[in-house]
Amino acid sequence: MVDLYEPTSPYDQGFLDTGDGNRVHYEQLGNPVGKPAVHVHGGPGGGTAQRPTQAWDPERYRLVRFDQRNCGRSTPHASDPAADMSLNTTQHLIDDMERLREHLGIDKWLVNGASWGSTLGLAYAQQHPERVTEIVIQAVTTSSPAELDWLYRGAGRFHPEAWDRFRDGVPEDERDGDLLAAYARLMENPDRAIREKAAADWLTWEDAVISHEPNGSPGMYSDRDVDAQIGFVRICSHIFSNGAWLEKDQILRDAHKLAGIPGVLVHGRHDMGCPPQTAWELAKAWPDARLHIFDDSGHVGGEAMKHTVRAALEEFKNR
Repeated sequence: MVDLYEPTSPYDQGFLDTGDGNRVHYEQLGNPVGKPAVHVHGGPGGGTAQRPTQAWDPERYRLVRFDQRNCGRSTPHASDPAADMSLNTTQHLIDDMERLREHLGIDKWLVNGASWGSTLGLAYAQQHPERVTEIVIQAVTTSSPAELDWLYRGAGRFHPEAWDRFRDGVPEDERDGDLLAAYARLMENPDRAIREKAAADWLTWEDAVISHEPNGSPGMYSDRDVDAQIGFVRICSHIFSNGAWLEKDQILRDAHKLAGIPGVLVHGRHDMGCPPQTAWELAKAWPDARLHIFDDSGHVGGEAMKHTVRAALEEFKNR
């Protein structure tokens, strides 16, 4: 068993000015001269957990956490209608990571993330493989068209009543079309009440998807304040309705660019939102990666998944 460390709080934090009106909040934890690592949060739009970390050895790691554009403590927040979503694309987020690395004077770092964080982390690593020492990701997804169609349509086969409510959250004449684009339009409506309702409907669906998986917790997605709900769904619908600006199966296609980078992929067998097929295909295309699938876990994960992630961080801290 890999023990947790004593809670570690940031020793440094600040804002990265991106030059286009956005300010990305970041913080550093652990040892200022330790092995650099960056945590990429999920969502998209989930923000970094504002709590100490216990999974990272504070004597060995220099951990960087940051809030992606328009969420968490980054500004402007997506709950503000004036925030320009055209400046929030996958490429913008990749560039922010690289700009942050340079700003902090880091040569290379370990990349860690989960769910959407795995998509962004992998996309970053494929553009900048020379800057990545290792990759550790959980709840693997590449945000491909097939994966997004499953999450926001196909999974409705298991939760038909919840999916009907999700579909009925958009105008009647759009229910047989692109639901993600329809929600993205609702989230740009100047009427806050409309944005609040659309955000609540979206998050109710996200909650339903994980509701019956092992370790699923009620209200996991909707348990946040209203501004955070609006920001989360505005960013999610914006990025996903644009296919994350990735070519079809781009991350799997470009897995060869990760050659030489050790990776650990951790996934739950019963992940209803991100079925394990993608993790399996990625592991086959990336020989330097080790895949662990756990039968007692879903998207939320479980103790065995957390243990495996911590074990990977322990393995890589001296590399």
